[in-house]
Amino acid sequence: MRKTKGLTFQKILPPPRKPSLTRPRPFKAYSFVPFSPLAMLDPTILTIGGIVLGIAIIERILERWGVIDLVDQFEKVMRFILPVTFYGALFYFFATFMF
Repeated sequence: MRKTKGLTFQKILPPPRKPSLTRPRPFKAYSFVPFSPLAMLDPTILTIGGIVLGIAIIERILERWGVIDLVDQFEKVMRFILPVTFYGALFYFFATFMF
C-alpha cells in the first residue's frame, strides 16, 4: 500500500511579507486660507465691486450736476442690479472658495 504524503498550509502558500521597518513620518498640513480676509481678494469679485462702485459714483456726480431725471433712471435700474449682483457674487464666492 502506498503512503500518502500530507502537505501543510505553510508549504502551499508563500509566507506573508514582513512589514518594512521604516514607517512614513506623519504629515500635518495646515491651511489658514478660510480664516484669512485676503481670500476675498478674488479678481472677479473685485471687478464686480468696482463696477458697482463706479456706477454709484457716476450717480452722485449726476446728482450734483442737477440731472435728476437721469439719476432717477439710474436708481430704478440699480434697485434691481445691486441685489442680483450681491447675491451672485456671494454665490460665486462660496462656490469657488475652498474650505
